[in-house]
Amino acid sequence: MKERWTYLLKLAWPLIIANSFWNLQLTIDRVFLGQYSTEALAAAMAVMGVFWTPMALLQQTAAYVMTFVAQYFGAQEKKMIGPAVWQALYLSVIGGILFLGFIPAADSIFRMMGHSPEVSALETEYFQALCYSALPTAVVAAVSSFFSGLGRTRMVMGINCVGLVANVILDYLLIFGRLGFPALGVAGAGYATALATVCSAIYALWLLFQKEHERDFAVRSAFHMRWDLMKRYLRFGLPSGLQWALEGLAFTVFLIFVGRMTNGDAALASSGIVVTVMMLAVLPAMGMAQAVSIQLGQNLGEGRPDLAEAYTWSGLQLSLMYIITVGFSFLLIPEFYLGWFHNPSQASLWSEVSVIVPYLLMYVALFTSFDSMNLIFSFALKGAGDTRFVTLVALTVPWPLMVAPTWFVKDWNGAVYWAWGAASFFIIFQSFIFLVRFRGGKWKTMSVIHG
Repeated sequence: MKERWTYLLKLAWPLIIANSFWNLQLTIDRVFLGQYSTEALAAAMAVMGVFWTPMALLQQTAAYVMTFVAQYFGAQEKKMIGPAVWQALYLSVIGGILFLGFIPAADSIFRMMGHSPEVSALETEYFQALCYSALPTAVVAAVSSFFSGLGRTRMVMGINCVGLVANVILDYLLIFGRLGFPALGVAGAGYATALATVCSAIYALWLLFQKEHERDFAVRSAFHMRWDLMKRYLRFGLPSGLQWALEGLAFTVFLIFVGRMTNGDAALASSGIVVTVMMLAVLPAMGMAQAVSIQLGQNLGEGRPDLAEAYTWSGLQLSLMYIITVGFSFLLIPEFYLGWFHNPSQASLWSEVSVIVPYLLMYVALFTSFDSMNLIFSFALKGAGDTRFVTLVALTVPWPLMVAPTWFVKDWNGAVYWAWGAASFFIIFQSFIFLVRFRGGKWKTMSVIHG
């Protein structure tokens, strides 16, 4: 067991840091926006829900090439890795261009949400700016997944680091208008994200097309569209992306209902703060889940499913140790996290938010341990190719357990607490579904590269 822990940590720690960079990027965005305006913070949270639904479909479908790379690598079919990566790059470019079609529809989308006119206008600005980040984000996902599938996770950390540094600088310049740049407010945060992601994509592609990668994996010469490989890739990758999109859609509708509560602006801003803080626990656990998926894919490629199972349980153990520790901090020092977003210029709204957030963090402390089970087992199942089952769960479970109860209670006193209680129950219930599926063992006979 100790050897598996050591190996997984070696594989996972760059991914954990990479995910933390991404979370830090989001946190800095929201801290800057919270200082600019609490309404801007509320708008940013709602936008990320809407933006994430189609973006997750594109990004996570592109990222599923990691499973192909891992299984081809484990099976010693290395010359198939380059062609697989090119299919993901083609998908990224096409999807990123199509994503720009959301820009003219943004105003209508956010007016339908029923949020206050001030928040709705800010939501539209932010969303339109973010749309330009879709293509480079998908490219980054595809190239990062190439390195992840090989187990070279430090490269992913470097790619994300470039994006983080660029985003912090551009946030400061474009949100507040420093050094002669215009003060664009919430739109500036969106443009900063888009430009920073372009920087990451350029660096990632430079790393990908190094000579040794052509020699070992044919990443330069295998640029042709392979319809047979593309169909296989979409067969498994689209359900994986669809899982994230469906969960993102459910959470978006959840946030829309939160924004329509009697104290909607305060409830939405509080939820935005809590989700940002929650990522401190969830994203490192996601890094461990990605490491489990990589190892499982390589083990299945080698024909060793029992070893893959052992690594999955070791990954869960490590994830729980971290996530329970962070959960206790949410209970013991909520004021520490709340202080990051303090905005004294909107005292009335902030007074409501400062009361709500500590209670919501109690829910987060409860359900994040179960969310680590969600991540570990869902990534393990997808790493084997069991993507359709994971998508079916995402399609059927969140709506009756999280979304519908939130709509039902939105006019109650303390509705935001009931809503987050429903969200907690959903996450706990779903974690046991994935546990049962994993223990059933059907995934052990699956393969995305053969059959």
